[in-house]
Amino acid sequence: MTKVRTAPDFVILFATLCLLGIGIVMVYSASAVFAENILHDPYYFVKRQIIFALLGITAMYIMMNIDYWVWKKWAKVGYMASIGLLVVVLLVGIEVNGSKSWLGIGSFGIQPGEFAKFGVVAFLARWLSDRQKEIVLFRKGLMPALAIPVVCFGLIMLQPDLGTGTVLMGAAILMIFAAGARISHYLFFAFLGLVGFAGLVISAPYRMDRITAFIDPWSDPRGAGYQIIQSLYAIGPGGLFGLGLGQSRQKFAYLPEPYNDFIFSIIAEELGFIGGTFVLLLFLLLLWRGMRVAITAPDLFGNLLALGIIGTIAVQVIINVGVVTGMFPVTGITLPFLSYGGSSLTLVLTGMGVLLNISRFSR
Repeated sequence: MTKVRTAPDFVILFATLCLLGIGIVMVYSASAVFAENILHDPYYFVKRQIIFALLGITAMYIMMNIDYWVWKKWAKVGYMASIGLLVVVLLVGIEVNGSKSWLGIGSFGIQPGEFAKFGVVAFLARWLSDRQKEIVLFRKGLMPALAIPVVCFGLIMLQPDLGTGTVLMGAAILMIFAAGARISHYLFFAFLGLVGFAGLVISAPYRMDRITAFIDPWSDPRGAGYQIIQSLYAIGPGGLFGLGLGQSRQKFAYLPEPYNDFIFSIIAEELGFIGGTFVLLLFLLLLWRGMRVAITAPDLFGNLLALGIIGTIAVQVIINVGVVTGMFPVTGITLPFLSYGGSSLTLVLTGMGVLLNISRFSR
């Protein structure tokens, strides 16, 4: 099939830049107090966020102009490199908050788990597009397809980082299902997945504490339930219109790391129900257009690659917003485009560049 390049999807670009702009403003609002008290520079985090955003926009522009089928050729190399980085981080990684998931020197660091998301998505899209007819077979199709993300998931769980692992597996499962896997096979693995998830929770006492806190956070308000309670204390007073930009109370050392995993709580507190809803509508707009690109891509590799990229964002948004609103147990997952972060922000923008390139060839 002849591929004809057109203009990229403007709606995707618009939604991405809007979310990025809101994220920069909210990172400053949520972090200024902490940065001033601890680091004596209220602009510490926002300056770095702007640098990461500029790097990400540059990468997005470059990727938008590289034809996406190039990644099919390099997908296996990227996947093997992701596995290599995940092994290296286990050996010489930096431990942060009990998880050995960072590589870096001084204040500069990367999370190999973020690279693994794209590495798995690209290689899985290549494998499924080359062997679509086999995916209906249990041993020759579904098992090898699941093995691709499971290898990286296992290495990520050794860090341990259940949040990143969950996002990676969620996107992979969406891709395999879209490629034509049988429902009966999925039900079997869903059962195994639930058993495995229960085992992971039971094996780590802090995860069990988070489950207990999710059911009744007020049973341990100073311990496992603290983050959920403080998040709800931020969202509740926000009301319809919010307390006003910069007027959050919970960022005054009540809500831990309000500029990171719980930034949506600060958005709801300062901008209210209307501001929070606007952010969610931007995500819905992005996801709708991303799915449209996945459906109309000119080949199966493009279909699955676009689905994997937008699926990763969708799973991450659902889990993050679910956590801060008390719908899911607490896990360390950032909110795409909005949370403070270097490798996470840069790589999600890189992925959007690939998605925009696919949109240039959509039917």
